[in-house]
Amino acid sequence: MLKALLFDLDGTLIDSEFFHYECWNEILKESNVELTYDDWLKNYAGVPLPTNAKNLIEKYHIQTPLTDVIERRENLTLERLKTTDVNLMPNVLDALKFFYDKGLILAIVTSSPRKDVEAIFERNGLGKYFKLIITRSEVLKSKPDPESYNVCREQLGLAIDECLVFEDTINGVKSAKAANLICYAVQSNEREHHSLSIADKLFLNFDEVKKYLIKSGQI
Repeated sequence: MLKALLFDLDGTLIDSEFFHYECWNEILKESNVELTYDDWLKNYAGVPLPTNAKNLIEKYHIQTPLTDVIERRENLTLERLKTTDVNLMPNVLDALKFFYDKGLILAIVTSSPRKDVEAIFERNGLGKYFKLIITRSEVLKSKPDPESYNVCREQLGLAIDECLVFEDTINGVKSAKAANLICYAVQSNEREHHSLSIADKLFLNFDEVKKYLIKSGQI
């Protein structure tokens, strides 16, 4: 019996990929580097910040030390999140209210640091729907490692078959599957669907998800 829904945050619940893309370009401009948005979506979306920092430094031969780039990026992100409203993905609010009213346990499992999640929820008010939030700050290994999903499920005290995961990137799906969890990909960009074939099911938005879960008798 399905008891809990575990959600990725960036790109799954909130439309934050362009926000993160712009933050990175603001940092990279100091080294005369500029990413295209297609490059961001293909190579960096859904990847933890420290990993992206390392990859970008190596690819573009950036002289700034890794720890300085990570710190600069984290500080810029938090500064922007405190003053910027990040839009929700389509149908997210309606779906969350529906799941919450049905008595399902809702949790966040994200590669973002806790302070970023708190800043986002302070502005959009979504925090009230979630019983548990697991961020990069609570684990040693970020996605695609399964640690964050294992920690979430264990803290909820639930069995594997009582949980369902929602992700939007291949790293997120790999993380959930490595934790032996059922994972549905929710991705509005159909060009990315081919890369998400290892997900158990694939949807364009949460309206489709809600209808499927009702029709299939899972809720």
